[in-house]
Amino acid sequence: MSDDHLRLRILGSSDSVPRAWRACSCYLLQSKETSIIMDFGTGALPRLRGAVAYPKIDAMLISHMHADHFVDLIPLRYGLKYGPEFREERLPLWLPPDGTEMLRSLCAAFASEGPGDFLDDVFDVQEYNPEQPLHINDMCITFTKTIHYIDCYAMRVEVDDRVLTYSADTAPCDRVIKHAEDCDVFICEATLGLTPEKGMRGHATAAEAAEMAERAGARHLLLTHYGSKVNPDDMHDAAARVFGGRVTIADDGNEFRV
Repeated sequence: MSDDHLRLRILGSSDSVPRAWRACSCYLLQSKETSIIMDFGTGALPRLRGAVAYPKIDAMLISHMHADHFVDLIPLRYGLKYGPEFREERLPLWLPPDGTEMLRSLCAAFASEGPGDFLDDVFDVQEYNPEQPLHINDMCITFTKTIHYIDCYAMRVEVDDRVLTYSADTAPCDRVIKHAEDCDVFICEATLGLTPEKGMRGHATAAEAAEMAERAGARHLLLTHYGSKVNPDDMHDAAARVFGGRVTIADDGNEFRV
């Protein structure tokens, strides 16, 4: 197997308020046979256009129905329908359970173009079953529920002997730790930077993300989903004090071999 068998490109690494010249959550994962997008938040479409011919994406997967993880599906719809790059078949769009109704309700405000459905013209909209693996060509994707304010699902992607886990949005969570066991790359949110939230939990600090990575036995921790109020170097230092493997602060445009 070659070193570039599985490639990850960070298209969006911000939290719900994008850092300057950055996008919200979006990750492009490519194997020899398959290209998928995990989440598609604010500002993701221009990043995707700069990275790959977007009609050639094999599937899009959305972790949960917060806008910073899916809202650029709306401009993508216009791109697929009217843009210069042609796609013959509808693009598979995998939403979390009950996500379809929410997305259709939102898009109803834009559906004023006559016959046809705003989404179904270009997307093959489906909901994944978190209890079952999803196979997309050579990729096997499994899900687990995170600790967040709404239902949200972490994703584990396996291609041969390469494993990548994406935490999506979560507070420290034993289920996510188990889902990330022995993974090559653990993309973990660090929305809170250095200070834990009080009361109801739905996000993690850099140190909490590092503890999850350490307990999971991950090899590379990629901290993401952070805002402009925290210094990335401080996040790195906080994580490195807890996690013994490689620590990287994600930024838009970064590329990694898994």
